[in-house]
Amino acid sequence: MMVIGITGPAGSGKSTVCRMLAHRPGIGHVDCDQLAWATYRPGGPAYARLLARFGEEILKPDGSVDRRRLAEIAFSDPGAKEDLEAIVHPLVMEEVKREIQRHRGLGTRWLLVEGALLLSSPHVDRSLFDAFVWLSAPEEERRRRLLSAGVPWEVVEGRLQAQRELLPPKAENVYVVDAGAPPAEVAARILSLLETLEKKGQ
Repeated sequence: MMVIGITGPAGSGKSTVCRMLAHRPGIGHVDCDQLAWATYRPGGPAYARLLARFGEEILKPDGSVDRRRLAEIAFSDPGAKEDLEAIVHPLVMEEVKREIQRHRGLGTRWLLVEGALLLSSPHVDRSLFDAFVWLSAPEEERRRRLLSAGVPWEVVEGRLQAQRELLPPKAENVYVVDAGAPPAEVAARILSLLETLEKKGQ
């Protein structure tokens, strides 16, 4: 099994193309955002630490973490963002390791691990990955996609601003894919790349 990190800035189409590809036999999909949100739940492994660091202002009336409010705080302060990542990312990586083992047992051919910060967070164990695919799309197109998905304007602008410095590192296992095209075309490009990488590894 090959473990492939699918990464790139907000609005580049990571979730859309991963979901499309995961419908194909032999392809699995792990969403790091979903894993992170699971750690936030009341009683979850990050819940008490998030409250201790950010206070009760991040809570909804029912006691659950308001992800939007937490993101606003984190994106507005580099120190807060670093603290959030230090709390959550190691927990997410533990779950990714478990998912890798589970998919090996299932006989998955390619496991796509989706996450915006796979190549920038110091808490990501990049040795777990065979390769990374960086999805690149113009900022205006990414803004349009986020707004079309119902993300509020201020959140869109916050995400774009916070991730404006994200660039793919120059490394032999990082492959940049033009993601400005329609999702089906981008998914086809990624599938072709996966087949090429598999042949190289044989």
